[in-house]
Amino acid sequence: MKKSAVMPMFAFVLLLVFGAFWTWQTPGWLRGSLTPQEVDYHIGMLEQNLVMPAPEKNELLARLRAWALADDGRPFFMLNLMRYYPELRRFDGAPAFSGTPLQSNEYYETAVAPLALSRGAYPVYAGMTHGQNLVEHAAELDHWSRVILMRYPSRRAALELFADPDYAPIEPFKMMAMQLLLLPNHADLVIPELRWLVGGALLFLFMATGWWRAATGRLHPASCWRSILRSTSRRLPTDAVRSNLTTYKQKGPESTGL
Repeated sequence: MKKSAVMPMFAFVLLLVFGAFWTWQTPGWLRGSLTPQEVDYHIGMLEQNLVMPAPEKNELLARLRAWALADDGRPFFMLNLMRYYPELRRFDGAPAFSGTPLQSNEYYETAVAPLALSRGAYPVYAGMTHGQNLVEHAAELDHWSRVILMRYPSRRAALELFADPDYAPIEPFKMMAMQLLLLPNHADLVIPELRWLVGGALLFLFMATGWWRAATGRLHPASCWRSILRSTSRRLPTDAVRSNLTTYKQKGPESTGL
């Protein structure tokens, strides 16, 4: 019997989709590292559009340039460690906003989400802190408010986000709201949330078992036909008797052999 080509084609399409998604999330193997020309362009855009106090801006751009020039093309994580100010910090060029620091940052996170996601960046986790540090009690290292760990596909993606003209009006809402520590890092170990990992593994086991039983004939489609035939065979005598009775009434006993 000729085998259907549907499943191999379906598998091929799924493989292409996965390959495209993998490349979107790990573009360095295809595009390589940032070039000095790219770094100069993006830093120039940041210098032109970024709104923050001048000393902080100059230090940020210098560190960002050095970090971008050392690009290895790999995905990375960015630790955001935040401490809200008691009230909004005002500086030249900052937008007028009458809310609290918490509300200012909430606006920033909502507005920046589509810009980040369009470049394949997303938060691995985000949440408010619970109390003070358990270790290290120096005031300047304590009393953090919020933690976010972002995953970026590459340093290029991060630099493109920061230099995006649509990002420039959003950025001050974060800088007005908090003292911020940004620490880029590579992951040596990433473990998914174990509840989802175990649930996914059990679902895969269930589906794989069903596929194996069907492929090896342990789930016989013919069993359905056997049930139908058994049901039909039970009705056959009744149908035969009904037919004989009809013939008897029409033609008499000789026609039925009675």
